[in-house]
Amino acid sequence: MTTMLTKPQPHKDAHRERRRRPRSVAAQRRNWAGGLAGWLWLVVVAVPLYWTLITSLKDQSNYYGGNALLPSGDSTLANYRLVIESDFGRYFMNSVVVAAGAVIPAVAFSFMAAYAIVRGWRMRFLRMVNGLFLMGLAIPLQATIIPIYLIIIKLHLYDSLLALILPSMAFAIPLSVLVLSNFIRDVPEELFDSMRVDGATEWSTLWRLAAPLTRPALITVTIYNALTIWNGFLLPLILTQSPSQRTLPLAVWSLQGQFQVNVPAILAAVILTTLPILILYAFGRRQLLSGLTAGIGK
Repeated sequence: MTTMLTKPQPHKDAHRERRRRPRSVAAQRRNWAGGLAGWLWLVVVAVPLYWTLITSLKDQSNYYGGNALLPSGDSTLANYRLVIESDFGRYFMNSVVVAAGAVIPAVAFSFMAAYAIVRGWRMRFLRMVNGLFLMGLAIPLQATIIPIYLIIIKLHLYDSLLALILPSMAFAIPLSVLVLSNFIRDVPEELFDSMRVDGATEWSTLWRLAAPLTRPALITVTIYNALTIWNGFLLPLILTQSPSQRTLPLAVWSLQGQFQVNVPAILAAVILTTLPILILYAFGRRQLLSGLTAGIGK
């Protein structure tokens, strides 16, 4: 009896071996083409970053006389010192004020508008409002720069930071409403019904239920809008005039002289301008990636 129980079963063992064999073959198969394409893309992205970093540490004479892809023997931080001494702190604070003053109200308003559109979709007025937001995605900034300029002049806001905040906030709202409404629409209806049964108001449901569940989308929209406004060049160029109201992109452009361009100093300014965005990405990386991943199936 013991011998019969421990006797090997050739048919079952052969069947298990056949089931394991394709998995082992698939595990050994490698996507060489995809790996090669990934390494090529890494080189394409890394070489400009490497060139920007080593050039920012070069003297202007070494930049024009040496190899562009080789680091200089006498690296210097004089370019960073020159940029910081050229009112970099003022330009930095102007960019922070414009980005925060436009992004925070835009995201808050977009979140409330998206919640109202999703929860009150049957109302004709809200459907019309949603259509207006979608139309805003089709209008580029360059096509409205003249009307914006005339409105800012009429409001006596020219050459002020508020002249940059208002248009930036307006252009950040349409895309934010579209993204946030898609995320709020995926919240189960049963959760809203349970909040209503518990006696919660729409305002409480908005901030206690919808906001925590859509936090990845909120962070994604915030980082995207902050990056767009931080790198904005056209609005500061058209709507400001005095050096005290310049933002960082316009300050980098103003570093070039009349007869020559100090390339190492400009690249040093570019690196200093990029650091805040890298820090923001480092803190919101997980939420940003989860928001982008969830948005693939939208």
